[in-house]
Amino acid sequence: MTVEVLADEEAVARRAADVIAEDARASVAARGRFLLAVSGGGTPRRMLQLLAKEDIPWSLVHLFQVDERVAPAGSPDRTLTQLLENLVARIELPPGHLHAMPVEETDLESAAKRYAGTLQEVAGNPATLDLVHLGLGADGHTASLVPGDPALEIDDADVAVSAPYQGYRRMTLTLPALNRALRLLWVVTGAGKAEALARLRRGDRLIPAGRVRGDRALVVTDTP
Repeated sequence: MTVEVLADEEAVARRAADVIAEDARASVAARGRFLLAVSGGGTPRRMLQLLAKEDIPWSLVHLFQVDERVAPAGSPDRTLTQLLENLVARIELPPGHLHAMPVEETDLESAAKRYAGTLQEVAGNPATLDLVHLGLGADGHTASLVPGDPALEIDDADVAVSAPYQGYRRMTLTLPALNRALRLLWVVTGAGKAEALARLRRGDRLIPAGRVRGDRALVVTDTP
């Protein structure tokens, strides 16, 4: 695991956007496309805005979600709402290249299986994403894999539905899907995450984040 400690949140956001853009260009040159999965939360908002300004061949990019709250379309609590406003509305992404998690459906388990099928159709079997952006919670969660949730133990599916957490059920990529990614980009800001970050850097498997592979990971943070 490589860790870069930067001056502040703006520097972290800018560096993260640069990393994604560099990987996008390299992936397109090597494989003719770039498969990116983005997490939610407040931290990546600025990163997405800066990413929209980068020189990226968006026509060859497929954009996936790492996780999503089960909430109505357009809700400010939806990761998709943030993704649309801060990135997708500012770039020229081809129709069908934004793969939103189908959390508005009644049968969430079937919807999760269908999203896993979409991953396989685009990213192969087993599905392998080029870059997965991850955040880190103060409790050590990442994606929507939270301490004690059964979804954390799933090893035979790429997408799962969590138990309620902070008021919402969520759809999330599982550890197997995260750990197959060619690169993992952690974006972590705020002093409140210092302890969780230290445990991540140690590879502490007692927290969900510590179970994500470290050999393909870059952490950009403003927390020493």
